[in-house]
Amino acid sequence: QVQLVESGGGLVQPGGSLRLSCGASEIRFNLYAMDWYRQYPGKERELVAGIRADDATNYADSVRGRFTISRDNAKRAVYLQMNNLRPEDTAVYYCRIRATGYWGQGTQVIVSS
Repeated sequence: QVQLVESGGGLVQPGGSLRLSCGASEIRFNLYAMDWYRQYPGKERELVAGIRADDATNYADSVRGRFTISRDNAKRAVYLQMNNLRPEDTAVYYCRIRATGYWGQGTQVIVSS
């Protein structure tokens, strides 16, 4: 059974930083593209950033230049470094193994003064 576990969310002031982590179990992690999504209350999940097996990355326009996705295949982990956070970044953040039904449980990020 594949499991994804996110961590690193919390409360931060505008302009601050957080680093989200997502660890995966029981998969050939290095073969998969990984994505970070976020979800606002009452809204669909939206793609924030993705990283392919070859380390190619993509970002939503709203986070490009502020967020950085990376991966550590030895640790079977993917990260999302979030800098210059804004109140509109407040959401639940999820990681996903791309093109599969495997999602993490989500981690809450709140950006507020």
